[in-house]
Amino acid sequence: MFLVVFRNRKRADIDAVAYEGDADRMLALARTQPGFLDFRSYTAEDGEVVAISEWADEASARAWGRHGEHAPIQQRGRAEFYEDYTLFACADPRIHRFERHDS
Repeated sequence: MFLVVFRNRKRADIDAVAYEGDADRMLALARTQPGFLDFRSYTAEDGEVVAISEWADEASARAWGRHGEHAPIQQRGRAEFYEDYTLFACADPRIHRFERHDS
């Protein structure tokens, strides 16, 4: 598994409708990409967003980053939507799971 964590803050003056449209299109497209496993996004009280995507492997995640429709949206994000962001990428993350099984 390859894990990508995208922490970001959006600009105060963004076109929220345009951002949501781009985000919805990119998620729908990402879901069709080879190696895509899952995506979740969480917003903190202070407005910071943490988005987590899971991929089968690094090659799949990198291919998504270079996808012909994704790359221009990334550029638009830097130009119009994001105040700042940090991207973390992790190959072979150590995973611990817990599931409650009531008897």
